[in-house]
Amino acid sequence: MNTDPFNKHISKQFDAELENLRGHVMAMGGLVEKNAGEAIAALIEGDTLLAEESAHSDYQVNRMQVAIDEECARLLALRQPAAIDLRLIMTVIKTISDLERVGDKAEKIGRMAVEMAAMDRPAAFKELRYMGELSRAALHKALDAFARLDVDAAMGVVRGDDLIDEAYKGLTRQLITYMMEDPRNIRRGIDILWCARALERIGDHAKNIAEYVVYLVCGKDVRHITPDEAEKEISGKPR
Repeated sequence: MNTDPFNKHISKQFDAELENLRGHVMAMGGLVEKNAGEAIAALIEGDTLLAEESAHSDYQVNRMQVAIDEECARLLALRQPAAIDLRLIMTVIKTISDLERVGDKAEKIGRMAVEMAAMDRPAAFKELRYMGELSRAALHKALDAFARLDVDAAMGVVRGDDLIDEAYKGLTRQLITYMMEDPRNIRRGIDILWCARALERIGDHAKNIAEYVVYLVCGKDVRHITPDEAEKEISGKPR
């Protein structure tokens, strides 16, 4: 369900500033999603040009984070927001922090993709592709939930994180077997495992963003509890 919980303020300028802030977050999210998608594609396909492009785009993400942080500080100082307006600014500050970390992971995956471009693709790459698809989809859905303030969609991302975790565990077991069969595979297996870990962390950051959406709309902090417990926490909150 998606509704707009924001009341209009007497100051039209404040309304415009809050909407502008949300727009900047979505712009940053779009760039991060693009970089992550390119890095994952480069890793799977062995595309060195795409890998280098994604690895060198992180500076833009960092600049956007700094600019949005400064805007949040200005709004806190000048507008002294309360209630949901304050929650929005807190959510933005936390969200851009997670987005910046996803950007870092995309950069590192891009750099690893350059190094791994010439290697043979063992069977584990099939699972790595699957993990990449899951992580990229989770990030997209979390950003969409933020844009539409959709609590149900956000909870779908929270619940879906277990699927990414299980894929990571399965790939880890597969890689251990792969490395035990031939010690010459150890370096290659560790590189793949590192990339898998980065993809798992992208899924975690997407889950964090989804949880911030729940906090923003419902005023409930659902971190560190199970999805079922979270559903109970927000079931009585109007949306």
